[in-house]
Amino acid sequence: MNFELTFLGTNSALPAHGRFPTAQVLAIQEQLFLIDCGEGTQARMLDFHVKRHKINQIFISHLHGDHVFGLIGLLTTLNLMGRQHQLEVFSPAGLEEVIQIQLKASQTQLGYPLVFHVTDTSRFQLIFENETVAVYTIPLLHRIPTNGFLFREKQRDLNILPEKIEEYQLSVPQILKAKEGKDITLEDGRTIDNNELTRMPPLPRSYAYCSDTLYTESILSYIKGVDLLYHESTFLHDDQQRARETMHSTAYEAATIAKQAAVKMLFLGHYSTRHKDVNVFEEEAQSIFPKARAAREGMRVSIPFHHEAEEIRITWKDPG
Repeated sequence: MNFELTFLGTNSALPAHGRFPTAQVLAIQEQLFLIDCGEGTQARMLDFHVKRHKINQIFISHLHGDHVFGLIGLLTTLNLMGRQHQLEVFSPAGLEEVIQIQLKASQTQLGYPLVFHVTDTSRFQLIFENETVAVYTIPLLHRIPTNGFLFREKQRDLNILPEKIEEYQLSVPQILKAKEGKDITLEDGRTIDNNELTRMPPLPRSYAYCSDTLYTESILSYIKGVDLLYHESTFLHDDQQRARETMHSTAYEAATIAKQAAVKMLFLGHYSTRHKDVNVFEEEAQSIFPKARAAREGMRVSIPFHHEAEEIRITWKDPG
C-alpha cells in the first residue's frame, strides 16, 4: 500500500525559474490529500498526472496567497467536471469567507458539498482521521496564523501466517481473534500462543509538513522521528537576518530541526526567487543533515513498509 508525496510547487511568493508556489499531494493507501494550493496547482496536477477527482481533503497551512490562490480555480474545475461528493477544506479562520465571496461574485453554485473546518493554529490537535490515517496540526511561527500538518498511518492488526491457518484449520473468528493479539484455543483443547500464529505488521509511516515558519524548536516534540519531514527553507544562512524579518527559515535552520528531531529524511522547499539553482539549499542543509534533499517539482518520494529492524528506504524520482 502506497505512501507517496508528490511536489507540485516549491517556490515562495510567486512563480519564477520554472517553479510554482507551494502545493503538494500526499497519497496514503490510495487516498489523495492536497496540502496547500498555490497558483498553478491545477496545471502541475495535469503535468504530473495527479487525479484531481480523487482528492477529498485539502489542508491549507495559512492564508498567504502563494499557499491558497490556486484553490478557487480547483474548486470550480471540480464543479465543471461534475463532482457530487463532499470535499473538506481544513485551514485557519477566514478562508471560507474568501471562497464564498469569490463564488458569489462569479455567480457560481457548486454541485457538491464544500465543508470548511477551522484549525486552531496555537496548538497540536487532531483534525481529521479515518480508518487508515490521523492528521494533526503543528503550530508554527509566521506573520499570520499558520500551522503545519502531521500525517500518521494508524497501526495495523497483526499479520496472520497463512501456513498456520492451514496447519490448525483456523476458522474466520479464530483468525480475527489472532489478529487482535489473542491466543487461540482449538477444538481439541490445545491453546496456541499468538506468537506462533502471527508476525508484527509494518510500522506506521509518517510525514510532517512545516510550511512558512520562523526557526522554532517548539515543534520538535511533534515531529520527532518522522519518516519524512518537509521544512521550508526560503533563504540561505547568509540571509538569516532577512529570514528573521519575514519570519521564514534558512536551509541551515531546517537541517538543524531535522537533526534535532532525528527524522529519517528532510526535504526543503519554498525557495526565494533570488535563487535560480536550488542545489545551493541542498548543499547548505547537507552540511548539517546529510539526508537532506532539495524538493523539485514533479519529484515523487515513496516510503515503503518497514519493520523495526530494517533501515527505512526512501526512493524518489527526479523529473529533471
